[in-house]
Amino acid sequence: MKHSLAVIPLVACLALASAHAAAAQASLNTLTPAERDAGWRLLFDGKTTTGWRGWKMDTLPSGWEVVDGALTRVRPAADIITTEKFKDFELSLEWNIAPKGNSGIFYRASEQDDAIYWTAPEMQVLDDAGHPDGRSRLTAAGSDYGLYPSPAGVVKPAGQWNQVRLVVNGNHVEHWLNGVKVVEYELGSPDWEAKVKASKFARHRGYGRNREGYIGLQEHDYWVAYRNIKIRVLP
Repeated sequence: MKHSLAVIPLVACLALASAHAAAAQASLNTLTPAERDAGWRLLFDGKTTTGWRGWKMDTLPSGWEVVDGALTRVRPAADIITTEKFKDFELSLEWNIAPKGNSGIFYRASEQDDAIYWTAPEMQVLDDAGHPDGRSRLTAAGSDYGLYPSPAGVVKPAGQWNQVRLVVNGNHVEHWLNGVKVVEYELGSPDWEAKVKASKFARHRGYGRNREGYIGLQEHDYWVAYRNIKIRVLP
């Protein structure tokens, strides 16, 4: 049986693409030996929602599901948090959001107020081009929501994966987005206190003052997915 010379390379290319896709999928939500040696561990295994629950809930809201190896908000739900609290840490994850979407990553959150965002700083997750919050760098992707702005041109468009590195060590906080440090500040510093006093968080006395707390993911009316969620506790 004769084959067209054009068909054979096409079949080979499709097979190679399929192999690359399978390899990429297999590497999701895993740790390399070097990461394990450095103290990293997974907060999400890519298969179950173990380790997560709703804010002020005992279980995970049904609107969050595992879809294609990502912890995904697929329908109306609630904010979710880790079952474990963390003090000083480095967090790494990837997020992908729908057009016009809005979400966020909370750190050192508590359940001592009427909403999670009254207790914890938030790294904004946003479609800057499609959502109104993208018009201000104070509320755009990567910002410390409402307090410290992020630069433009770093976030990827809606539908693409963005990589986050979040460092919380004592009072020192760093937001990294796609390999760029976009925010850096000191909790409790005169500058931070002044910004909080001038913000909507001023009347919430516990805002940003927890020495340890939960990692939280925000439900904000839009499809959003998180994967490769890893943490390294700092000494």
